[in-house]
Amino acid sequence: QVQLVESGGGLVPAGGSLRLSCAASGRSFSRYSMGWFRQTPGKEREFVAAISWGASVTYYADSVKGRFTISRDNAKNTVYLQMNKLKPEDTAVYYCAGRAGVPRQAEYDYWGQGTQVTVSS
Repeated sequence: QVQLVESGGGLVPAGGSLRLSCAASGRSFSRYSMGWFRQTPGKEREFVAAISWGASVTYYADSVKGRFTISRDNAKNTVYLQMNKLKPEDTAVYYCAGRAGVPRQAEYDYWGQGTQVTVSS
């Protein structure tokens, strides 16, 4: 069982940066692939980025590739999403998620409560 708590969201001007954190509880964190997703009102939750348990494999949505970086610190049970060159269309509630096995764009078992990111134009 893994419990996830996101932090680091906020209001930032276009072109700015934010770093989201996701703190996990549970002794098996290092065995889970982790992902970040986002959702805006009226739209389905969309995949943003994922990272394997050992951080050797990462995936990104095309819309954030080159701007966002996912990383993790297994000693701290934390996964991060560094977001640079933010755009107004990045505005959303961001969720972290965990799954056993390889990182994917779907089929995650555990979810955080989300953190709001708002990018002003």
